[in-house]
Amino acid sequence: MAKIDTSDIPSLRRSRFWPFGIALTGAAVVLAAASLAAPVDDKASIGKFEPGEEFPGGTATTRQSRDHVNAFSHFSNGIGFEGEARFKLGNAIFRKEWVSSPASTKASDGLGPLYNARGCQSCHLKDGRGHPPAANWPDDDAISMFLRLSVSPSTDQERQLLKERRVNVIAEPTYGGQLQDIAIKGHAAEGHMKITYEDVPVPFADGTSVTLRKPSYEITDLAYGPLQPDVMTSPRIAPPMIGLGLLEAIPEEVIRANADPDDANGDGISGRAQEVWSLRDRDVRLGRFGWKGGTPSVAQQSAEAFAGDMGLSTSLVPKSSGDCTAAQAVCLDAPNGNSPKPSDPEVGDQLFDLLVFYSQNLAVPGRPNASEPLVLEGKVKFHELGCAACHIPSFTTGEVSGQPHLSGHRIWPYTDLLLHDMGEGLADGRPEGLASGQEWRTPPLWGIGATEVVSGHTNFLHDGRARNVEEAILWHGGEAQAARDAYTQLSKDQRDALLAFVNSL
Repeated sequence: MAKIDTSDIPSLRRSRFWPFGIALTGAAVVLAAASLAAPVDDKASIGKFEPGEEFPGGTATTRQSRDHVNAFSHFSNGIGFEGEARFKLGNAIFRKEWVSSPASTKASDGLGPLYNARGCQSCHLKDGRGHPPAANWPDDDAISMFLRLSVSPSTDQERQLLKERRVNVIAEPTYGGQLQDIAIKGHAAEGHMKITYEDVPVPFADGTSVTLRKPSYEITDLAYGPLQPDVMTSPRIAPPMIGLGLLEAIPEEVIRANADPDDANGDGISGRAQEVWSLRDRDVRLGRFGWKGGTPSVAQQSAEAFAGDMGLSTSLVPKSSGDCTAAQAVCLDAPNGNSPKPSDPEVGDQLFDLLVFYSQNLAVPGRPNASEPLVLEGKVKFHELGCAACHIPSFTTGEVSGQPHLSGHRIWPYTDLLLHDMGEGLADGRPEGLASGQEWRTPPLWGIGATEVVSGHTNFLHDGRARNVEEAILWHGGEAQAARDAYTQLSKDQRDALLAFVNSL
């Protein structure tokens, strides 16, 4: 697909009432149809059902029911017989539980020594969303949630690495980039995360109210000495796996065209593109995956999860000891699952490629009630409040090599994949790449209404603090403060309509 040069198009601007976040002014501008769908420019059109909305993943949308625990586990429609076979093999790797070395199962050893989970499925249960520990912590596990760790740069070399985007953060010198709360036999887990909540009441204009829960985090049982005094932490739950290959297929220049870092049009929305180092390309690329857009591709996201979450090496991230640091000599010296050949990591290339293909092809479920009157009424409110300025409804994918079923069709993810300041309430105070301590990447909304069926809960946001969609809305601040405040002024019927729309996605 031909690259679209937007450098000389100063009139690309946001409009909160246009679902694709683009207004074209001045001279006529033509964007390739394969890159961006035409915007809708009036409220009457926004309130109507648009053809294709019932298939958020375009032609790749699964035709299986979304009202089933396996709603997120189906393969892309149109994948073909060979693709289906690859998908099923990848699913077996995703579900595999790894064991420590040495072991008789050479294709499954190498776990840890320090880790957060034994397999991908452990965090992304049923390919869905993770959750924080329940109120009876520590009796309830925290396996689908962990703490990121980092410190401020202290040397010129570290500052240069950050400047060149070679790294997103400087890892905590003793405990690394995340807290591993499980260890193989003979080793001590790094520590444990403890969460406490404070009630925060939020009133509505109609006299009713909602109580939010504000989390506080503590690290206990540290096994390898104290943390560095300036350590920064960030809690993260595992996001759902659906539609990743489609998000990866959105042309980079189209995502960048929606950025407005200086808020040139004065609408209060100033999305910024994340910039990260691509391990495969050996260059800076757009970051589009992770809660702060910390990785550029499904492959790199997978490789870094193998290393950080399970202590498993891949060709892309050849760390046989995972996130172990120089201060954890016992961890570094432990047996690992690498074969004698340096080119043969614990997760071999064939297994890794199948896992990536699987992750790219977990299909988005359909929207059977997309045309219902209450849903369409809520759709209007969604646009009127300005939600679509960040949660851009629709894009058209570019060409995906070897995967025509993901290529060149309209999808409805409801995200711009950009960084936005979400205010102090959601701030983790931990920069990552270009993202500040208050910025987060806009998460896709597709499939959100199926979360309870698939995952057994409705915990949302990066740390699962919101117990439903309404609480997630009320935690919005910063660039979304105006939309959040407008939501509190709606009548109950209007709020119910907006929630019906979001839960239909």
